[in-house]
Amino acid sequence: MKITVFTSNQPRHLHLIESLAGVADEVFAVQECSTIAPGSVQDFYQKSEVMQEYFSHVLAAEKEVFGEPRFLTGNIHHMAVRMGDLNLLSMESLAGALDSDVYVVFGASFIKGPLCEFLVEQGAYNIHMGMSPYYRGHSTNFWALYDSRAQYVGATIHMLTKGLDSGPILFHALPEIEAVEPFLLGMKSVKAAHRSLVAKIADGSLGRIEGVAQDKSLQLRYSKGAEFTDEVAREYLDRLATADEVFEQLKQGNAQEFVSPTFG
Repeated sequence: MKITVFTSNQPRHLHLIESLAGVADEVFAVQECSTIAPGSVQDFYQKSEVMQEYFSHVLAAEKEVFGEPRFLTGNIHHMAVRMGDLNLLSMESLAGALDSDVYVVFGASFIKGPLCEFLVEQGAYNIHMGMSPYYRGHSTNFWALYDSRAQYVGATIHMLTKGLDSGPILFHALPEIEAVEPFLLGMKSVKAAHRSLVAKIADGSLGRIEGVAQDKSLQLRYSKGAEFTDEVAREYLDRLATADEVFEQLKQGNAQEFVSPTFG
């Protein structure tokens, strides 16, 4: 089995590539790269003291769950481009990655044009970090925690469509219900998504799941990147929930709200 994944370059993205390589004969990974020091280096997020503090927590949690940045080895072929440049690549330059059995998107920029059309036709899967349709847009797990709704922290695995994170939902992946600090909860939800998706690819069940249309009337918040400001990050850090408070929020969750939920 050949798998192609369009993703990024942080340890959590490397973990998905390596996990897919564990169940495939070959993996083609197209990585859009951004800084490994957000908040300290001007990139997608602005450089500031508060962003540096915020992302120090993010990076520490990511390191605990997914390890350090590292080389990819074995049955993995990879191409690295700058974040946002994916749509500038010609289909010819991607030819080696466009003859696979399974296509996965996780953490890539918004895919448009011929590549999007091809992936939609091929039935590509997208991992959206956030529980659609309740939280949609940018940094959705952050906003769920900001709203004191840890029970809506997780991932949505859905079919890729031309719209942004709008395809039929195959299942939701959630972290275990436990006492855990907020930043670590976010990373555990990523791992839950990887584990469940890879398992369903390996046993062949993913392709047999009938997607459920997203009901946008259930939306609690649609967030934009520009809303994640220094002021918002500072407020969040100043009232950061404890592990016990997160546990109490998680216990309020109702699994019946979600599509075929998987935990852990």
